[in-house]
Amino acid sequence: MEASTSILRLVYISKRFEEVTAVDSVSLDIREGEFVTLLGPSGSGKTTILMMIAGFQIPTSGEIFVKGELVTPIPPHKRNIGIVFQSYALFPHMTVFENIAYPLRMRKYKETEIKTGVEGMLELVKLQGMGKRFPKQLSGGQQQRVALSRALVFNPDLLLMDEPLGALDKKMREHMQIELKNLQEKLNITVVYVTHDQEEGLVMSDRIAVLNQGKIEQVASPHALYDNPSNSFIADFIGETNFLSGNILREETGHFIASTQNGLSFLVPYADHLKKGDTVKLSIRPEKITFVEEGKLGNVYEGSVEDVIYIGETTKYFINLSGEERLSVKEQNRPNSRKFKKGDQVRISWDVSDVRLLA
Repeated sequence: MEASTSILRLVYISKRFEEVTAVDSVSLDIREGEFVTLLGPSGSGKTTILMMIAGFQIPTSGEIFVKGELVTPIPPHKRNIGIVFQSYALFPHMTVFENIAYPLRMRKYKETEIKTGVEGMLELVKLQGMGKRFPKQLSGGQQQRVALSRALVFNPDLLLMDEPLGALDKKMREHMQIELKNLQEKLNITVVYVTHDQEEGLVMSDRIAVLNQGKIEQVASPHALYDNPSNSFIADFIGETNFLSGNILREETGHFIASTQNGLSFLVPYADHLKKGDTVKLSIRPEKITFVEEGKLGNVYEGSVEDVIYIGETTKYFINLSGEERLSVKEQNRPNSRKFKKGDQVRISWDVSDVRLLA
């Protein structure tokens, strides 16, 4: 990405706490108007990166630029960055109006400007008429909107969000995901969003930076991350997947044939760098595997059903192949779909084009 198009640039930033390296030489460019999610398990460094962007943590090394300006030495209140925390951090003794007005008062806005700005935000987040209420009189979703309004009212260059939906129940969280994304697109504001929830990242983001042990493993669109993970960690962390490992036996037209240690043969997508004898690791998503009838030719395997898990819209089956390999298969629950139970003998199949070769 060209530096000139970036509103935020992280250049080899690291953060060490005594002997622990929380963030390890991370570089990332974010364009104006992008919604970028820092996604990773607990302890991967995502919140530490967010705190360094905000100015609450100082990088041990590296530089941070906002709109081309070096902000690393600039204190938080002078960076023109909005931030929303999981706890919302609303002032309980202030009304909704005063909570939203607070950053404007700190910036010495005129009272007429404050009134116009706060009322505009209340209308934008659909909280008209609630300015005189206190935070304890609001639902979790309404409090989240107030925190968002307070972070946006002074027209920041960036909006940082640290697990902002974590305190909401599942249904409200899913509703707010769509509402937040629509608002971000309407305002064309740049958002850096932190979450450990893979589905949340996939739903909301233009791009996702997947973090692991302080390093970025891959940066890509949600579609690219899910369909073309660059390594085993991402394939396993983003959604569900099955892994197969083996050695290449021979090449055939358009693909290779490999075999596991247990003697299970499977097709491997063609790649220039592969040759006979190489060890390979593959990923195949559970929804890409289908149950097939007798007589179907091709990439077909027989096995027995070990477990059945009903998940509402889908059913997940765990299939044992060749005594050692265990794969999960996910099927939509339709009125005419065949149901299996533990112990049933089944045949499963997948297309080699749905298999991903992993680093």
